[in-house]
Amino acid sequence: MQPTDQNTLIQDTRTKIVRTASFVALGGNLLLCVLKLTVGLITGSLAVLGDGIDTATDVGIAVMAVLVSFIINKPSDSRYPWGRQRAETIASMVLAFIIMFAGIQLFIASINKLIQVHKGALLPMPQCIAIIVTAVSIAGKLLLALNQYLLGKKAQSLMILANARNMVNDIVISSSVLVGFIISLLFHAPYFDPLVALLVSCWIIKSAITLFIELNVELMDGNTNKQLYEQLFSAVATIPEVKNPHRARIRKMANLWDIDLDIEVDGSMPVSEAHVIAEKTSFVIRNALGNVYDIVIHIEPYNSDRDGECYGLSVEDVGGIE
Repeated sequence: MQPTDQNTLIQDTRTKIVRTASFVALGGNLLLCVLKLTVGLITGSLAVLGDGIDTATDVGIAVMAVLVSFIINKPSDSRYPWGRQRAETIASMVLAFIIMFAGIQLFIASINKLIQVHKGALLPMPQCIAIIVTAVSIAGKLLLALNQYLLGKKAQSLMILANARNMVNDIVISSSVLVGFIISLLFHAPYFDPLVALLVSCWIIKSAITLFIELNVELMDGNTNKQLYEQLFSAVATIPEVKNPHRARIRKMANLWDIDLDIEVDGSMPVSEAHVIAEKTSFVIRNALGNVYDIVIHIEPYNSDRDGECYGLSVEDVGGIE
């Protein structure tokens, strides 16, 4: 099987997994959203209604994921020669901002409630129906988060994994609300709910910042995985005709690697032989790293002048290859 055909098969399988995960998230969140909004409107519970509005945001995220699953499956063309895999990273970045916004909103709401308590305001006691719906929400979100995590790992999809992280945040929020409800009922201390929510909001904001930093590295073609370069140089070292591999650059596009590499060969070697060596080098790299989108290998004669070359990693930069 040719590398292009293999990549197409891998991407088709991956797209199906991403699409399945997106539809599961959409269906599950839609059911929870309808349940919470209905109960919230009937009972007049602002806590349940607010949770329903938050789940409505998750429905929007799921719709975005479904749309992205169709976009990333489009083949490369003259406008997007590297394909549309970055659409998934961009969607994940949007999700990071949504998580950040939710955390900030919860932080502000918690502070406002605590200020009201400090001024002597009496917070209403929670209703039993709110406890039941919150418990159901936790169970539903737990199943959805597990589903998204497993499918996200299988597809190596940052977008689906980010959605799973968002659902974990929802579980933490709902759990804190549930604990606050129960403690408020047991000890007649309704102020405990905003206090717990304040701590949870800080955790959510930190989670969003961590996700943003991870995605920012990918969007800027960065790579913090030193092991990838070690695997690349170890693979190239198995070809005796290749000397001094250098100016290696690996960037990530969704779950695929795009690789640039310079190698040195005998300057008197015919072009056809040098091409065979380049193809052999490309083959061993694909086998070593897997999920490779493309490899560009630049051939140079032994001991050639490299002044003015753009930055790239060499064997020395990763500590040498044993």
